[in-house]
Amino acid sequence: MTTWTPTDDGYADLSSHDTFVDGAPHNTFARLRRDDPMHWTENAHGLGYWSVTRHADILELNRQTDLLSSARGIRIEDQTPEEYMARRTFQETDPPEHMQTRIKVAKAFSKQVIADFEDQIRDICTELLDRVLPLGTFDATRLIARELPMRMLGQILGTPDEDLPWLVEKGDALIANTDPDFTDHVLDKMQTDEYRLMPFNSPAGAELYDYAKDLMERKAAKGDTNGILHMILKPSKDGSTISELEFRNFFCLLVAAGNDTTRYSIAAGIQAMCHQPELLGQLQQGDVTETAADEFIRWATPATYFRRTATRDFEYHGKSIKEGDKVVYWFVSANRDDAVFDEPFKVDLSRPANLHLAFGKGGPHLCLGMWLARLEVRVLFEELAKRITSIKAAGPHKFLRSNFVGGIKSLPVTVTLS
Repeated sequence: MTTWTPTDDGYADLSSHDTFVDGAPHNTFARLRRDDPMHWTENAHGLGYWSVTRHADILELNRQTDLLSSARGIRIEDQTPEEYMARRTFQETDPPEHMQTRIKVAKAFSKQVIADFEDQIRDICTELLDRVLPLGTFDATRLIARELPMRMLGQILGTPDEDLPWLVEKGDALIANTDPDFTDHVLDKMQTDEYRLMPFNSPAGAELYDYAKDLMERKAAKGDTNGILHMILKPSKDGSTISELEFRNFFCLLVAAGNDTTRYSIAAGIQAMCHQPELLGQLQQGDVTETAADEFIRWATPATYFRRTATRDFEYHGKSIKEGDKVVYWFVSANRDDAVFDEPFKVDLSRPANLHLAFGKGGPHLCLGMWLARLEVRVLFEELAKRITSIKAAGPHKFLRSNFVGGIKSLPVTVTLS
């Protein structure tokens, strides 16, 4: 049994956020992979762009940062040089600048450092599940998938627990700024030029800017100079430091990306369990512990795409790409590519050598938080499997209105306790 069967007609408008409200249009992606893997996509909201949909092509092109740059924006929408310079984080930089910033914080997210969080994550999962599961029927995205990464975000940023719901709300408004359930300033539905120099063209960016400044002042007053936020402020080997603007953008990135991607991987995993009952038994047997997390993350692919910009003319699959053209890597398509994945629409928790691209594999922008995401997902499902004998859908699930973030925002389920 598959957990979800695409229903689009194979010719969906990838530029439209409404296209994704029932999940990604995988029939369209399958057609493009088969017939037109470097496809020119018209865009009703701006300049057109090239869609790259095959796993092998994304893997190849993602390594060529001299040819395809991140420095002019990573989302499809058009940005002026003033806008992308004002909004940029180290995600919107190319080597060697990208690595100079990344090195400052990479240690805090290394596999070895993250492994030390396992007991802490397990304690959070234990408390969370023991509180929520007895409800019997509940929204698994809101009460489980959202809660764990939110609380871990607080541990990493060193923020007070009472601030976390507000921070996550603002992070949602940033990264899901095309969904009216998460923001009053819907990007493609209203004029948002007032915030065009803020991250994601959102007023939430301004509020997070102010919070970051206040947080660092509070830390300084207490003599607290530890943690990832202080790492990013330390001078590089050449003595250079990041600007206040760069720091605030980095803070916004941590708040948004540090919560949403793990949340939607957990939600997708729970949804898969509802429709593939055998997954619970496999988790309970414990023989898929090391592979389940990556398969749930492949299935979710929370970062649907990332955009690059061509730095010079080049040819690919017989198409002529021009300097300045936008080129979009559709990770959500690559992770269903049957040239790489057997039965890509089935969740296979023992899938060997999972080559998914959900973490941006192949280039320098490999997801900084991938070890934390894997650990949170693994521990959550280990603890969930211990406590239930069944989990079923209790109503229709709802996807985000976004072609950038793929996620189940509402997931009603019913569980039976062990």
